[in-house]
Amino acid sequence: MNEIQGKSKVYFTDFRCRPDEGRTDKLKRLLKAAGMDKIDMDGKFVAIKMHFGELGNLSFLRPNYAKAVADMVKQCGGKPFLTDCNTLYPGSRKNAIEHLYCAWENGFTPLSAGCPIIIGDGLKGTDDVAVPVPGGEYVKEAKIGRAVMDADVFISLTHFKGHEMAGFGGAIKNIGMGCGSRAGKKDQHCNGKPKIDRDACRGCRRCMRECANGGLVFDEELKKMSIDNVKCVGCGRCIGACNFDAIHFNNDAAVKELNCRMAEYTKAVVDGRPNFHVSLVCDVSPTCDCHSGNDAAIIPDVGMYASFDPLALDQACVDACLRQAPLPHTQLTDEMARPDFCDHHDHFDNVNPNAEYKTCLAHAEKIGLGTRAYEIVNVR
Repeated sequence: MNEIQGKSKVYFTDFRCRPDEGRTDKLKRLLKAAGMDKIDMDGKFVAIKMHFGELGNLSFLRPNYAKAVADMVKQCGGKPFLTDCNTLYPGSRKNAIEHLYCAWENGFTPLSAGCPIIIGDGLKGTDDVAVPVPGGEYVKEAKIGRAVMDADVFISLTHFKGHEMAGFGGAIKNIGMGCGSRAGKKDQHCNGKPKIDRDACRGCRRCMRECANGGLVFDEELKKMSIDNVKCVGCGRCIGACNFDAIHFNNDAAVKELNCRMAEYTKAVVDGRPNFHVSLVCDVSPTCDCHSGNDAAIIPDVGMYASFDPLALDQACVDACLRQAPLPHTQLTDEMARPDFCDHHDHFDNVNPNAEYKTCLAHAEKIGLGTRAYEIVNVR
């Protein structure tokens, strides 16, 4: 880890480009300045973990950025591949075949990305490895996609955005939740079950489209939804799907425990091997790229960040976002205009009031994933 007086170095460049330079050129300069090319990759397998975007979503990172990272890996003699693991919920990425078709339709091919695509946990999301979590309090063994763990070097490439449960989706979310197999994702989510306020439920059934496990039951007579606690795995997708704040976690600590498990899964992935992390703060949508659509960005584009420390990287990105003025006519300003709005003085808390992210950062530091203290190094 690069440090300055106990602080991790986080390298930053904005999206302004010279006439003879594009964003991917600038990203390569950022990676080099941050020292990614100093990692010994010669002849080694290098996993580049990113999110290929759900079909219909348009806020995910384009393959041009992945190619910039892959090109540098190849220049260093490495054998890169893009990877992600299958999802627990319905959609176009719940098995490797559909996942690959989704990636291709969203523009990710060996030609556009500069390297192959390998789904980390195999065809059905069952090809995983039990990885010990050093210092883990909630997870003793994390279930990580086998291809992710087979790599010699690990790199994360993250679209930094809001998230309906984790507050924001940064490097830790991309790594911890993203590298978990289907069983690993269930392991992280299984710490609480939601409940439904029937007075607030409108009977729209939108939440049912997000449930992969038959955990929701609709009462045709009352036109109200309820939870089947036997089938529900506590993934929380229904909470993000409800536009009427009718669904909440029954266990008040559920979101916080999810954050802690996610941090511990991240440590399982990166511990004991070379790792490097890149986050692009652009198209900061209010919710995850896992949805089949996306709302308008809530703040202006900020720039590109890179670090050997995923925790410092997340802290730097969230701090930069909180310094931005909210963009008008967005989910954030809609929330702020509500008569019952309670200002948390935090864009991510304001846009998703049921979410919480500070526990994740605090726990990540506690278990030694990295440090929240950072020094910004500007790359012009």
